[in-house]
Amino acid sequence: MFMRSFGFNDVWYLLIATQWTIYLTVVAFLVGGALGLWLALARTGGSRVGISLALVWIRAFQNTPLLVQLFLIYYGLGLFGFRLPPFVAAAVGLICYASAFLAEIWRGCILAVPRQQWEAADALALTPWQIRWYVILPQALRIAIPPTVGFLVKLIKNSSLASVVGMTELMRAATAINNATFQPFKVFLCAAIIYFLLCFPLTMLSRRFERQLDVSTRG
Repeated sequence: MFMRSFGFNDVWYLLIATQWTIYLTVVAFLVGGALGLWLALARTGGSRVGISLALVWIRAFQNTPLLVQLFLIYYGLGLFGFRLPPFVAAAVGLICYASAFLAEIWRGCILAVPRQQWEAADALALTPWQIRWYVILPQALRIAIPPTVGFLVKLIKNSSLASVVGMTELMRAATAINNATFQPFKVFLCAAIIYFLLCFPLTMLSRRFERQLDVSTRG
């Protein structure tokens, strides 16, 4: 069986596939973040129904492996005639996953705002929506930046699981090249370097935010 060598064209193919890793991560982060914010507000609101529904969603996606969620969305829905394209199935899975974790991260940040701020806003006769939007969320945002950036790094790495539903992102491209060259050390080392170049700047950015915002020293 003919095995070709790992070369520049393969590196270029990995870089092209990396753009789909980035697209998938951005979509999952933005849409999952919007859903996660709604879940966080529901969890900190006064409605028992809202709290219960948000809690069911969060517990379901936090306590099952992302790999299983992707299989259910891509192959499970296919059994009922809902065959999603690989990118859409991967995006839906990562959106649900991101929303569950970001909701809990942001819920903690909202509750970390001192109670006096809630009471002062309430004394101004603001509505619950106005209290959250104008008083609490701007302060919670400052606390939320470092852990949110940290989760984004985790999301980039977990996007590699999208390869199991047939989406050609960085990890699937690396696997395909390895099957053709049978040089796993070179291929996956190159993939690891690309992941590192994507994640390391964000990790440094998160630590910089921690120092600038002095979040790590909060009691």
